[in-house]
Amino acid sequence: MLIKPAVRNKPGYALVSPPVRRKLNQNESPFDFPAELKQLVLNQAAGQSWHRYPEFTPEDLQASLAAHFGWVPDGVLVGNGSNELIQATFAVTLGGDAALVAPSPTFSLYGLLAGVLGARYFPVPLRPPDFSFDMKSLIETCRRERARVIVLNSPNNPTGSALPEQAVERILDHTDALVVCDEAYQDFGGPTAIPLLARSSRLVVLRTFSKAFGLAGLRFGVALAHPAVAREIAKGKLPYNVNVITLAAARVALSHARVLTARAREVVAIRERFLGRLRAIRGISTFPTAANFVLIRCETVPASEVFQRLYRDHGILVRDVSRSPELTECLRISIGTTEDMDAVIAALEQIFFDQQESSSGR
Repeated sequence: MLIKPAVRNKPGYALVSPPVRRKLNQNESPFDFPAELKQLVLNQAAGQSWHRYPEFTPEDLQASLAAHFGWVPDGVLVGNGSNELIQATFAVTLGGDAALVAPSPTFSLYGLLAGVLGARYFPVPLRPPDFSFDMKSLIETCRRERARVIVLNSPNNPTGSALPEQAVERILDHTDALVVCDEAYQDFGGPTAIPLLARSSRLVVLRTFSKAFGLAGLRFGVALAHPAVAREIAKGKLPYNVNVITLAAARVALSHARVLTARAREVVAIRERFLGRLRAIRGISTFPTAANFVLIRCETVPASEVFQRLYRDHGILVRDVSRSPELTECLRISIGTTEDMDAVIAALEQIFFDQQESSSGR
C-alpha cells in the first residue's frame, strides 16, 4: 500500500443525506437563493463564453469583496468554497514536523488535512459545561508545540461556541503562529477578526457564501489576509478554481447583500425562539450558540434513538454527533424555517413525553 499511514489511519470526510421532508443536518440556509436573483445569475452566466476558462483573478469581484468586508483587494482570495481555502492555507504552511492547534471538538476537516499533509495535530478541549474556548490552554499548547498554525472556528462547528472578545488579539500577542479564523457562521453571531487584519500579517480570515447567502450548492468562499500572505496562499490553490456560474452568483449576491443579510437575521430570530422552546422540554439540555444550529444533549433518551425516531417517524434529518467522546448523547440541529422548527419541537416533545410516560409506568 503506497498511501501514507497517517492518511490510512484517518476516517475520510463523508456524510449520507437521504431524501427527507425536513433536512436539518448540514447547517444550510433554510431559504433558497431568491428566484429573481437566480435569473440574474443565469443571465450573467449565459453572456459568458463557456468554452473559455474563467478569470484567473476576478479583479472586479475582489474589489467588491474588499469593499463588502472592509479590507484591501490585494488581500482577497476567492475559492471553490472556503474549504478549498482552508486546504490551500494548510498546504503552504503545514508539513514535516509542523504543528497545527485547534479547539476540540471542531470541524473535522482540520485534523483530516493535517494528517494528509503529514503535520502534527493538537486538539485542545473546549471547556465544560458550555463548550467555551479555553484560551489559556490554546495559547500554552501553541507555545509548547511551537505551532505553525492555529485554526479557530467561530462560531464553532458543532458546538456553536463563539470566541470571547479580544481572544484573537491574545493569541496574536502571545504566540508566533499563523492564526486562521474560520468565520463560516459569523453572519449569525459572535465577534469577527476582520478589523485585526490591518494590525497583523499573521492572520487569515475565512468567510463563505454557503450559509447566510444560501449558495452552498455553488461553492464560493473568501480568504482575507495581508497581501503578501494572500500571494503565498494563492500558490496552494488550483488555477481557474471558481467557475463562471459561481462567479456570477457571487457578484449578484454582493449586489443584493442587504436582502440576504436580512435573511440571516431571520434565521437568528427563529433560532432564539427555538432555543426558548427547547429549554422547556424535560430531558434535553442545550448549549449557548451563535451559529445557525443548536447542539442539544439527550439526557433521558439515547441520542441515537432520538435521531432515528426523528428521521423514521417524523421525516426530520438532524446530525448525530454522539459518537464523539466529547459529545456523548448530543445531536446537532440546523435552524430551518419556522415550520421546520415547530415540527422539531413537536417531535421532540412526543419522543421525550413518551419516555416519561414509560418511566412512570403509565
